[in-house]
Amino acid sequence: MTANLSALFYLISGILFILALRGLSSPETSRQGNYFGIAGMAISIIVTFLSVGTFGTGFIYVLIFLVIGGSIGAFIAFKIPMTAMPELVAGFHSLVGLAAVFVAISAFLKPDAFNLGTLGNIKLASLIEMSLGAAIGAITFSGSIIAFLKLRGIMSGSPITFKGQHIINLILGLSIIFLIYFLCVTQSSNIFWSIVIISFIVGILLIIPIGGADMPVVISMLNSYSGWAAAGIGFTLENTALIITGALVGSSGAILSYIMCRGMNRSFFNVILGGWGATEQSNNKESKEQKPVKNGNADDAAFLMKNASSVIIVPGYGMAVAQAQHALREMVDALKKNGVKVSYAIHPVAGRMPGHMNVLLAEANVPYDEVFELEEINNDFANCDVAYVIGANDVTNPVAKSDPQSPIYGMPVLDVEKSKSVLFVKRSLSPGYAGIDNDLFYRDNTLMLFADAKKMTEEIVKSL
Repeated sequence: MTANLSALFYLISGILFILALRGLSSPETSRQGNYFGIAGMAISIIVTFLSVGTFGTGFIYVLIFLVIGGSIGAFIAFKIPMTAMPELVAGFHSLVGLAAVFVAISAFLKPDAFNLGTLGNIKLASLIEMSLGAAIGAITFSGSIIAFLKLRGIMSGSPITFKGQHIINLILGLSIIFLIYFLCVTQSSNIFWSIVIISFIVGILLIIPIGGADMPVVISMLNSYSGWAAAGIGFTLENTALIITGALVGSSGAILSYIMCRGMNRSFFNVILGGWGATEQSNNKESKEQKPVKNGNADDAAFLMKNASSVIIVPGYGMAVAQAQHALREMVDALKKNGVKVSYAIHPVAGRMPGHMNVLLAEANVPYDEVFELEEINNDFANCDVAYVIGANDVTNPVAKSDPQSPIYGMPVLDVEKSKSVLFVKRSLSPGYAGIDNDLFYRDNTLMLFADAKKMTEEIVKSL
């Protein structure tokens, strides 16, 4: 395929990616946005495949790896539950970063194959591009692995800190910049490998001090890193599709990270610098054991909701784990038949990832006009008869507004405690992902419903 024709198709795929982002900005157009993204990616893959050249060894290798990668991706997409979506995203980000590192290594070791010059005499611009791509890609890979382990529960979600951590990060960051300069001067392979190794270490050190409450921002931030890594390698390969896609992912990820930080009252630079200013969480085990809670059952919950004039549903990660969204929809339909006004309150990071709850509710055919973001509905809790919290925890914790020592202090939360009655569905009094006790459990207007979210909701439907 000629270079001009390839560039034209890459441009078309870039436009489709932009339309995809535009579509994903709203639940009503998200499905269409996905179709645009799929079409853009299909065009990019086909053009790249045809650009390999005549049918030969290289062509066969590309075909083999396309089949292997596509099969693995399809298998994961079919098998992965929605509850594991945050760690899946983190895992995919790691693969993008690793791919950038591999391409940079290939370009450095065989520059003539990429028309970048010869070994030891690589173009200056290409050296800068590949070294930046390798560094950002390595940081993305190791950082995403740590994020995956934290989200999966394999590693503790609590911040892991040590004395002088930020000084070490600063020194390593400056070292990467100086090494890139010396690489451009000497083109030494030892310096190139040093950049890659140090970047892997930086990725780990940046993410381990970030606590569970900030992990949604970390996922978005790593998404941005993966985009910039792809864009850097795109310049090295002179691949228009990679440059456009990388820039879109990088910029949109950075903007989303900023919006999320603002929504959670977090400092953007504190998060990207690796938990700068993180607070130690207090041990609430003793106080939790001493506080009484009110236990309820499905009949109690059904009675309260049936006699209410308004009910606000607050879904969270527990709902996703139990796959209770369809039972929840049945419960809401039953309440509506009794003349109860029902709406849904979604926190920006409910379910550990933006949009997680929206997708689950859409899966159960919940009307979009009944779903409200935090800013739109928070004032309504004061006039609400019943708040039905199904699996949410940290995003409803009043401690975020009262305890400066709490790791979630300053994060806007749903004002659930202002409702006349709070029905809190949870398996136990265990803390949320941030690892802190929820003061809402012990409020006088809270009735704890200890059970699996799906089972409890189904029993409430029967009682209704």
